[in-house]
Parts: sequence; C-alpha cells; structure tokens
Amino acid sequence: MSKVLLLDLVGLTPRALAAMPRLSALGRRGATVGLDTILPAVTCSVQSTMLTGLAPRAHGIVGNGWYFRGLGDPLLWRQHNRLVAGEKVWETARRTRPELTTANLGWWFAMGATTDVTVTPRPIYHADGRKSPDAYVRPAALHDHLVGALGAFPLFQYWGPTATIRSSAWLAEATRGLITGRWGAAPDLAMAYLPHLDYDLQRFGPNGPEADRAARELDDTIGPLLDDASDRGYTVVAVSEYGIEQASRPVDVNRALRREGLLEVYVQDDREQLDPWTSRAFAVADHQVAHVYVPDAADLPRVTALLRSLDGVDEVLDREAQARYGLDHERSGELVVVAEPGAWFTYYFWLDDDKAPEYARGVDIHRKPGYDPAELFFDPADRLAKAKAGANLVKKKLGLRYAMSTVPLDPSCVRGTHGRLPTSRTDAPMLLTSDPGLLPDGAETVAAAAVRDIVLRGLGVAG
Repeated sequence: MSKVLLLDLVGLTPRALAAMPRLSALGRRGATVGLDTILPAVTCSVQSTMLTGLAPRAHGIVGNGWYFRGLGDPLLWRQHNRLVAGEKVWETARRTRPELTTANLGWWFAMGATTDVTVTPRPIYHADGRKSPDAYVRPAALHDHLVGALGAFPLFQYWGPTATIRSSAWLAEATRGLITGRWGAAPDLAMAYLPHLDYDLQRFGPNGPEADRAARELDDTIGPLLDDASDRGYTVVAVSEYGIEQASRPVDVNRALRREGLLEVYVQDDREQLDPWTSRAFAVADHQVAHVYVPDAADLPRVTALLRSLDGVDEVLDREAQARYGLDHERSGELVVVAEPGAWFTYYFWLDDDKAPEYARGVDIHRKPGYDPAELFFDPADRLAKAKAGANLVKKKLGLRYAMSTVPLDPSCVRGTHGRLPTSRTDAPMLLTSDPGLLPDGAETVAAAAVRDIVLRGLGVAG
C-alpha cells in the first residue's frame, strides 16, 4: 500500500534550498513548487491548515496562541488536538483505508490526537519547580525504546539560547527508526517536524552565512532519512510553513495601548503583570501578527485609530477585513494587526524594565502573553549570562531550584521574523515531493490547504 513521509522543514525557502544539495536532488527528481501560505504564517495555524485543508475561520487555530476568553488568560503553545476543529488528513484517509497507521513526531497539537504513534516534546515538571527534558510518547512502551536508543529528548536544544541541530536530529532519527520498523510495524503516514532553520534565521536573519550553515546542517541531518524513505517505498512530501525575512523594527503594541490608558497591569512582588480581566484593550503578539482584544465595542474606533498610527503597522483588520484572510473566528481578536515588512510585534507591556515580570528574562513560553524571539539569545548586556546558565545547570543536576534569567529585554538583537504573507518568492515557503504526479499539472505554486489532498493522493486516496 502507498506510504507517505511528510516532513515539515520550517523556514525552508528557495534561498535556503540553494545550500541543501540532498533535498534539492529530491526536488529535481520529483517536483518543487512554491507554497502559498496563510495569514498568520505561524506554526500552529499553518500546520492546522495543512492537515485539515481548512482556513483558521474553520479549524480555529488563529495563531500560536490567543486569549482564552472563558479562562480569562492569554495562552500560547497549547497541545491538545481537540483545539483543532475539522477532520485531519489521516482520519480522512482511514475512511477509505481503515487499516492505515499514522505516526506524528513533533507536529503541533499532538496530545490526544487519533494517530497511532505520537512523539512530542513534553518536559517533566517536578514538584519542587524544576523542569527536566523529556517527551510525551505513545504507545507508552515506545518511550523507553527511544530514550534507550537516542537519549532523552534534548529539550534545551529545541528552543532557547542553546537551541541547535540536536533536537531536529533526534526527531529525524526517531522517524528513521519508525519507518524502518525498528520498533514495530512501520506507519503508512509518518509526519516529522524539524524546526532547525527557525533558530539561526531568527537570530541572524535569512541572508548571512549563519543561515547557509543552518541549511547545510539540516540537509546533512535529513539525508539518511530520505535514503531510508526511498528504500522503504515512501513518497516524500516536504513542506514549509513560512519563510523568514529580515527583521529590523520591533513594535511595542502593548506599550502603546498602555500609554493611552487602555491596558492595565497589577503588581506582585514589585513586578508588573498584565491584567487582561480589566484592560480595555491588549494584544497577544505573535511574530508579525497580533490579536488585539477589545471587550467593549465602543472602544473600537479609538483603538483602531491608535493602532493605525503606530510606525510599523501595515494593516488593522476588523471582523469584516479578517474574513478576507479566512481569519474571522471567535478566538481572533476584535482587531488583528499585521506588521509592515521587516517589522514585528513584541509582547512587552511594562514601561520600566525594573518592573518587568520575572518570566520576561527567562525562557517561559507558556506564561508569556505573547511570542518572544529574544528567548533565542543570551543577554548581550550581561557578560556573565552564559556562566550563570552553566551554574544553573549544575544546580539542576544537584536537584536544586534555580531561575534562568538570561534573556535580554532589548529586542533589537532579533534579525529574522515571519507571520505576514511574503512579499518575495525568494523568502516564501516551498513544497517538494519525490512524486510529481501528486501535484496539479503545470503548477508553480500550491496552497497550504492543498497539502492535505496531496498527502491523500500519496496514500492512494482521492483528495
């Protein structure tokens, strides 16, 4: 029966592909096309569109996070699959092939999904507050096989200032073990998320030697996986969610709202915390897109005018304008702002760095009310930042609690960003496949929503 290996190579663009000979060769033998992504061009939204064929207005994933109105909290990077509405591609395929098996390695919203195998990063949260690297794995017996063969999932190389190729290499090796049947029957659909290009392209931008080096590292890592896929009869479909463009202008949208008296904070331990319950307007910033929540419709004209006046804002979308992008869902903000090329939105809401919440200087993706690419850096203003991080790791090994306060509060170090629709095909996402017959004749681009049907055709199921 037909089998597919679906690779999500985040940040893959024609510019990056030029430094990837193994992947380029696959595209020459098969097909290479551009991918028309969606707004917002961020991981959780684009992946959900690829796997369901739906726009955010239908599947509900309006960003990497949003304001959960029923809870009163902005939350990012949730993991439960029930948050994604719509039938997933493997569920559609099972209606024709009931015996079809699926493995998900790293694609988002993996928890509780109907896949047969799930491997997704999931730290151990100890009772004393420590956090240790690990992954959520089902079936449960597979966990010890993976750890025995590959070691614990390298969580601290998956995100943060020490993020490297190791996390993508771990996921690639785990995928190789599954498709070669090392730990049981090989899945018919294997999906792997390999985020390595995200790191240095956001740190240094897409145009420098660091980006080329990252692309070569990823190409070397996936080479053996591509060989195994070919040997085992898998059709390869490699996709990218977005391209990363040069970043030059951070935009402090929440600070602007606060200065106008629209955003409120409360104080604990002499540090300010966002108060979403009483704020008349606040933003959940997500790269180049921010959802702005305005509970009282009477405030909309004032907030809209303020947002349009900010340097670096390209569009301010009300519900009618959101519909043009398929983003008009109840989870979306009453307003959605889109940054100009090169600009991006910080989540910062404090006006004095001495009042910043404790999590601001740490890698803390679940507590921050917005995305923070500065987490990829050690604070350049603190010469001892790396030494402090090393000392904290010693404390961790000794079972002691510690605070990893190494992240800069100056966002100017960030050199790459994404989220808006691309303005250049060179920095736009791509799709490559080993089977050109999966694509429409003569296609130069395919829509992100069409990935679902391409995978179904690869599995021998009509899309």
